[in-house]
Amino acid sequence: MTQHLLMIEDDHRLGAMVVSYLGQNGYTVTLTENAQAGLTQLQSAVIEPPYALILLDVMLPDIDGLEVCRQIRHLPGPLSAIPIVMLTAKGDPMDRVVGLELGADDYVAKPFEPRELLARIRAVLRRQHGGVGTASTRIQRFGRLEIDLDARAVRIDGHERLVTGYQFDLLVVLAERAGRVLSREQIMDAVKGEPLEAFDRSIDVHIGRLRAVLEDDPKQPRRIITVRGSGYVFAKAQDV
Repeated sequence: MTQHLLMIEDDHRLGAMVVSYLGQNGYTVTLTENAQAGLTQLQSAVIEPPYALILLDVMLPDIDGLEVCRQIRHLPGPLSAIPIVMLTAKGDPMDRVVGLELGADDYVAKPFEPRELLARIRAVLRRQHGGVGTASTRIQRFGRLEIDLDARAVRIDGHERLVTGYQFDLLVVLAERAGRVLSREQIMDAVKGEPLEAFDRSIDVHIGRLRAVLEDDPKQPRRIITVRGSGYVFAKAQDV
């Protein structure tokens, strides 16, 4: 089945190139050239979620792309969990961190090769649809926390907690290695299949967002614990 993507990008020439290239590789892309049109397109769709992924430019003429990302993550229901890949001409690593903190799944700097963008999209969608995890038990339980691998859902006390596709895969990587301290490099390699760059703190950002969703007190986490100087460990025995 052809997957439908939404692209919010004010550079018409770039947008047309991406629409054409992705179309040749099996994707249907709806292009909108400002933030308001993109948000309207997203919320007016008949089915939910209407798009498999959103390509979102940071520098938009009406609303900053980072603010658009924040608004999408606060939409009701499945719309809030649609994967977002940010596109930006800015080279400041801080922009990347802010985007990830707001809920973006990946970040591609302009100018980019179309093949790189395609690879990033495929990687995000693989994660969204179960590209990580080979556990024989399809539901993992840790105290009040339940990880449903088939439904790609996270629940606490039976109530679902919304996480992005990347954050779900990150949680699975930690949970499948419960009790083991994992370095940032090991986590990145397990989730994305690529080494961590020295300046890349995206794992810390995603851990922080997971804690905000899963921990009773994110400032004193009891599920995902920091081991200073080493990395993170997922608590094997949980009474929370």
